[in-house]
Amino acid sequence: MKKLFKFIGIILFLFIAVIAIYYFVNNEDLPTGKKGKEADALAIKMFTAINHEAFENTETLKWSFRNEHFYTWNKFENIVHVSWDHYKVTLNTKQIHKSDVYIDGKLSDKKELIKQAQDFFNNDSFWLIAPFKIFDAGTERSIVNYKGKDALLITYTSGGTTPGDSYLWILDENYHPTSFKMWTKIIPIGGVAATWSDWKNTKTGIKLPTKHKLSLFGMEIGMGNVKTENAKADALANEVLKAINHNAYKKTKNVSWSFGGKRHFKWDKENHVVDVSWDTIRVNLHPDYLEESTVYYNDIEQERKDSTLIKKAWDIFNNDSFWLVAPHKLFDYGTIRSIKIIDNKEALLVKYTKGGTTPGDSYLWILDKNNLPISFKMYVPSMKLDGVNATWQDWITTESGTLLPTNHTFDGGKNLNMGDVKAYN
Repeated sequence: MKKLFKFIGIILFLFIAVIAIYYFVNNEDLPTGKKGKEADALAIKMFTAINHEAFENTETLKWSFRNEHFYTWNKFENIVHVSWDHYKVTLNTKQIHKSDVYIDGKLSDKKELIKQAQDFFNNDSFWLIAPFKIFDAGTERSIVNYKGKDALLITYTSGGTTPGDSYLWILDENYHPTSFKMWTKIIPIGGVAATWSDWKNTKTGIKLPTKHKLSLFGMEIGMGNVKTENAKADALANEVLKAINHNAYKKTKNVSWSFGGKRHFKWDKENHVVDVSWDTIRVNLHPDYLEESTVYYNDIEQERKDSTLIKKAWDIFNNDSFWLVAPHKLFDYGTIRSIKIIDNKEALLVKYTKGGTTPGDSYLWILDKNNLPISFKMYVPSMKLDGVNATWQDWITTESGTLLPTNHTFDGGKNLNMGDVKAYN
């Protein structure tokens, strides 16, 4: 028996020794950073890199935590559906007392589960959206020199489940977070690292992590099948398409118009070939196969095609057709739709992340009571347009049945006429 106790004692001693050695080797002191304008400037660069605006506009997020806790977060409604084991809590994040508890699908009066769901959500959502919380109320930002590069230290002085925790964000050359180091009450070792590298592009334009790898004993945290949705914005966009008879537009074979009386277009929409004319030049443009395009001077075909004129025609078509059919492009590839409230009414914000001549542009559509676009605000960084207004007016119902605008008026009163607009089959 004495030998057994001695053996157990040796094992315990070795176990404690290993833990002590691990602690002293891996424990790091919380670094001291510099607060102020430089730290906030670095934080803003990080915000821009992770597309914080898209996060603010996202309606619904879905994920799980280590395949144990499951979430559907209706962000604008302040409602989170939290599920684990045979429990479900419909958590009202603003009015906790209005939360409901279900056990095996039946309403329960076990209100203590609400606090548990709240703690789960505070922890598990942090592992999903922590980069978007660096300007939350109760946060302090400091800039730290980490291995010769600027890193961002965030300290949570209030809020959440464990106020006082600090996180040092390690950023790449584009200010995108790749990992962080933690100093938290729940982990006794300071400076434990976790990756933020397994990102997923979601439908609403934000990147979210699918898993994290910790430096603590090789632990891994899986975030499940991460998804985001803007269902209300998509529904509003579909109402716009109904108002302009988009179904007829999809079936339209030919469209013709002009742009300010200077450029003229005849678009074989069915085959996606367009005649673009200006001055004495006409380009028979194949937008998807530019090498098949032909160039004409005074209606005489150019034997050696001028590629610069073909590129110019392509740019002109992209720009000028947008002013005719942009409302029909709300669901184009690379578009992100969200809702903004303007003058107590819903407006539709559409951002183009891909395609066209200047990806990254955003347009805020103002709608009438029938959801017909009457104007938009333009946010075009390449042209330094930040909320410039333009009307979408004098809509006509074309021969093919779709609606198209014939005029636009800008801030300052300048008019853009679309000429003799036609759409037919």
